Amino acid sequence: MDGGGSKTRVIVSDLAGHILSYAEGGAASIHKDGNAHENVQKTIQAALSAANCGTDQVKGVYAGIAGYESEQDLKWVQRLTNIDGLHCPKWYVNDSVVAHAGAFLGAPGIVVVSGTGSIIFAVTEQGDQLKNVDFHHYAASAARFLSYDAMFELLAGNIQRSDEAMIPKILSHWNVEHVDQLRTLAARGFIENSKERDKRFGEMASIITNAAEDGGRLAQIVCDKAIDQIMVGVEILGSFFQSDLISVTGIGSVIKSPYMKSKFIECLLSGKNKRYHFKNPELSAVSGAVLMAFKSLDIPVNFKTIELIRNHPQSTW
Repeated sequence: MDGGGSKTRVIVSDLAGHILSYAEGGAASIHKDGNAHENVQKTIQAALSAANCGTDQVKGVYAGIAGYESEQDLKWVQRLTNIDGLHCPKWYVNDSVVAHAGAFLGAPGIVVVSGTGSIIFAVTEQGDQLKNVDFHHYAASAARFLSYDAMFELLAGNIQRSDEAMIPKILSHWNVEHVDQLRTLAARGFIENSKERDKRFGEMASIITNAAEDGGRLAQIVCDKAIDQIMVGVEILGSFFQSDLISVTGIGSVIKSPYMKSKFIECLLSGKNKRYHFKNPELSAVSGAVLMAFKSLDIPVNFKTIELIRNHPQSTW
């Protein structure tokens, strides 16, 4: 399972790597959605039903969960898979771990997750696992942060002619007709409920990344600032690798947007601690969870296994 901040993705695989079903549901993080437990349980049940598989047949559940950062989170994380009859072994990790497993198939590298949430995760040649948050570093590149930054710049009047096409789209997103109305809405805090407010800002991010691609200067400044913060995290983790050349990939709606991806690749070519090579992910995060489940069950994974997984439409990004 890949339990993200906006969607939950579940794959049911047999022990050879044949994908029996795929299901998609709402957010898995309680920090993003108060219905996270219901979302995950319904998605797991839908996937099992589509695979014609009973809970008593499940050998193991491997779950990558957004927002699972410490031992204190384990209580709500375990509740996500609290389904009657599902008594198999269950393993829980941060969603960046399964994203890395799918992207690099067990090889060393750095994965940048930037979408609804943001985290940078590395596995070194020695197998050491490192996250930027271990260093109390956070790259404010999640979708909502791009939108908040752009909103603040707009309200402050830091706009140029190249930004004019973006402004009507932002106004429409907030159901207002003029910037003055947007200021009034902002003065009231936009939306009282913080989860709903962050979700609304997150949904606005594509307006910013598209505007950056179209040459909007304000949007580009906001996006470039996020990339700078991502690169700081990449360089911190990169310094722990022995090799001078490190593979890096990006996962999530923000980092995969055309402007952000091209800017990120450009910055990787100018690495300071190391040299970096951008690599497209081999498999999706939910497929990475399948590989991690096999490993946890001591089931060998070979080229044929990976190709069987890859043949499924939802196995790649």
